[in-house]
Amino acid sequence: MRDSMEDIRTLDELRDFIHQKLCEKENLLPDQFRMSEMQLIKRGRSCGMQFLLQGPRSVRLGAIWASDHNEIYLYDTQGVRYQKVRLKCRLRIDEQPAEVVDRPAA
Repeated sequence: MRDSMEDIRTLDELRDFIHQKLCEKENLLPDQFRMSEMQLIKRGRSCGMQFLLQGPRSVRLGAIWASDHNEIYLYDTQGVRYQKVRLKCRLRIDEQPAEVVDRPAA
């Protein structure tokens, strides 16, 4: 896991950070649970990404990375935002059609 916000410079580092944070919230082992992601589109342009982690017993945790504000919003199992994190370095994602990507557990 990244030690600080300065360490997050790539999309893969962002994914790893979010996966770790979501697992920490419910004391889940990161290598046991998968995270899916979907690119968010606003007015035809990419504006961030949505992440979903499915744990045991229908536990679902989520996160949104808003690229325009360069912030991550983390949501608990009830859908309530429990943390907001501002990234130090601006990240960019490719302009591609939105699709769901299921990433294997780390």
